[in-house]
Amino acid sequence: MIAAVRGGSELDVRYTAFSLDQIHVPEGEPAMWERDASEWGTGVLALLYGIATRDHFADRFLDAHLELFAARHVHGGKLDDEGVLRDAVARAGLDPDAVADIAHAPETLKALAAEHTEMVDDYAVFGVPTFIEGDQAVFVRFMDRGNPADVERVVDLLAWTSLNEFKRTRIPH
Repeated sequence: MIAAVRGGSELDVRYTAFSLDQIHVPEGEPAMWERDASEWGTGVLALLYGIATRDHFADRFLDAHLELFAARHVHGGKLDDEGVLRDAVARAGLDPDAVADIAHAPETLKALAAEHTEMVDDYAVFGVPTFIEGDQAVFVRFMDRGNPADVERVVDLLAWTSLNEFKRTRIPH
């Protein structure tokens, strides 16, 4: 998505937080954002760093998003390790103390709760990335990263409402 946006795509993109930790909370148990931080799981703190960056350092958000993603998926870091998150936002040119202060603010946790709940209640989101156009939502798993043409294809497929499911039986790699 970031490659598409930076490549000049005309898409209207809204980056919304969604907690994979929360989606796996058993019925009747407290939501992640109602728990002590020591019980959050692996992704909540990273989402708070992302929200803090998106909402308060918008000019660096895409860089921070890429660095946070790379911290886990390229460098193998643990997203519940605040040092990993601080290093990631620092690589994106941000002051880690400033980002951490906002990430730990109660209103940032409230934003995560509201955004996650909206995505589940309004669009039945269950994973990321999920693309939403109008009232249509689709979870996508790309074979390759960073290909803007793939993003455009997904958006085109969202308009094709008679297609319900398309899943490869074998991965060609």
